[in-house]
Amino acid sequence: MITTLLVANRGEIACRIFRTCRELGISTVAVYSDADADALHVREADTAVRLPGAAPSDTYLRGDLVVAAALAAGADAVHPGYGFLSENAGFAAAVQDAGLVWVGPPVKAIELMASKTRAKELMAAADVPLLAPVDTASVTAADLPLLLKAASGGGGRGMRIVRELDSLAAGLTAASAEATAAFGDGEVFAEPYVERGRHVEVQVMADGHGAVWALGTRDCSLQRRHQKVIEEAPAPGLDDALRERLHEAAVVAARAVGYIGAGTVEFLVSAEGRPYFLEMNTRLQVEHPVTEAVFGLDLVALQLRIAEGGPLPADGPPQPRGHAVEARLYAEDPARDWQPQTGALLTLDVPEEAGLRLDTGYTGGDTIGVHYDPMLAKVIAHAPTRTEAVRHLARALERARVHGPATNRDLLVRSLRHPDFAAARLDTGFYDRHLDALTQRSASLELAALAAALADASANSSTEAGPGRPASPGPARFGAWRNLPSQPQTKRYRSEPDGTETEAAYRTTRTGPVPAGEATGVRVVSARPGRVTLETGGVTRHFTVTTHQDRVYVDTDTGSHTLTALPRFTDPTERTEPGSLLAPMPGTVVRLADGLAPGSAVEAGQPLIWLEAMKMEHRILAPASGVLTALHAAPGRQVEVGALLAVVTEPAAPEENA
Repeated sequence: MITTLLVANRGEIACRIFRTCRELGISTVAVYSDADADALHVREADTAVRLPGAAPSDTYLRGDLVVAAALAAGADAVHPGYGFLSENAGFAAAVQDAGLVWVGPPVKAIELMASKTRAKELMAAADVPLLAPVDTASVTAADLPLLLKAASGGGGRGMRIVRELDSLAAGLTAASAEATAAFGDGEVFAEPYVERGRHVEVQVMADGHGAVWALGTRDCSLQRRHQKVIEEAPAPGLDDALRERLHEAAVVAARAVGYIGAGTVEFLVSAEGRPYFLEMNTRLQVEHPVTEAVFGLDLVALQLRIAEGGPLPADGPPQPRGHAVEARLYAEDPARDWQPQTGALLTLDVPEEAGLRLDTGYTGGDTIGVHYDPMLAKVIAHAPTRTEAVRHLARALERARVHGPATNRDLLVRSLRHPDFAAARLDTGFYDRHLDALTQRSASLELAALAAALADASANSSTEAGPGRPASPGPARFGAWRNLPSQPQTKRYRSEPDGTETEAAYRTTRTGPVPAGEATGVRVVSARPGRVTLETGGVTRHFTVTTHQDRVYVDTDTGSHTLTALPRFTDPTERTEPGSLLAPMPGTVVRLADGLAPGSAVEAGQPLIWLEAMKMEHRILAPASGVLTALHAAPGRQVEVGALLAVVTEPAAPEENA
């Protein structure tokens, strides 16, 4: 019987496992890096053990330290969560060798599925349909496009699409480097890239007594950088024959490796409806909550039961009910190549309603660092039908208050409401086709800026009670107004993260501030420091305004805006030398272009510097053709956002003859 469980992970998944442990009466132990000393999973655990350092390679990937932590804390079992060491056979063996219960599959099953190349060979022998690998040494144009994949590990790391032969070598180098950084193994293989394919997976659960359950399908086709963004269960639009074929193939795959515990068999389904085995993840998936919602199960509780030697219920899995959709809320800027964002998370407030679930590793006041994945939370909606679940999830995200670094929240809302998603026209190229439209600036920016300005003016004009002077009564209320001789005041704001600047003008009257300039068609219903109500075109809208230093967060019933208050005049010292390459995020320089040095000739768009941040690589491109006149980046150097990495100087234009 498990009495004390150590979770060899961090963040959201650690918190989620702790939740089940509390319900089962199991004590919990967290491990944490120096960067996570005050993280939510540390605060929620009964006991916590420090892993000195900040980088994953020094902390969460050190299996010896994690096992030592479990023994020191008196744990009798270890749950790996997902990522990090969750699919490391050596770690699983070390846990068991230390006399601890391993809450995961047999070591042999992990070994067999750890390498995607070996897993494909095994599945071919079991007649599971799959894509044949391609020998990268003999690729021809007829083999294109190709998908390069890391042999060890997943999560989109070490993956590249190759559409031209000339880019194959560079793609292999980049994929191998990213795989080495993420998994310590640079082996990469290639397979045909299926255009407009769907990513469909089957959740399996197996016990040590011969039972194997196939717990329905999930669709995970909406992905960025080969990482999932929105997942749902069951996968929509599959006919009964295809669904049954996927279930059968998943069970065959699990039995072929003697699987025990929770696992996921992933398939690529072509536009013609042909399924191909991709891989088997020998762990709990990030998206497991949608399966839990549909089947009414706690998969972590089942994992613990199986780890204790218990069987799955003899009467089989429950019947599925309804539909569930999950959205991953990331601290990132989708409009700028999905750049991860860091800083203080001031507010994270998602509506608490029936049918909604929030899994997160953060609360307001926490800090989002550079060392780990930028996922803040998962929001899950469950309803009788897909339409209801999608609508409920979009509305909950729209009403959420997320203050701090930029997130993909608006992208998620727009994705869920996109006609293709609503009609279940799903494939992994969704964001390639629709990203520009999904990241367009909201049309309500000007109203949000006006609300921010009016709230600020209201705060500055408020009075407190004193002798002979009553306190200002709540919000000021306005009817129609007339122009007064007072001069208009203007406030400038920059919308984050797109950088759009806007200006709001108002006049201060005896009854409070009123719009001026182009905004005179707007009627102020009420205004106070934290809330402004405006009417335009006969429609009344409420704006909640929250100020943190120079940042203003304006939340409405249909979305939100993050604004930075700007000074009236631009500070000339803020100007940057033309051609400067600045770090778009804090991170570590992992490599430079071959032969790059001051004096090197570069071409516009040429990758010059590779930064690693939050386990992903980001390329810094030459802004123009010219000469590299300064280079401040070096492999291994850690840089902060805005740090000067290099300078590219364009050749002077020839003077025209007079």
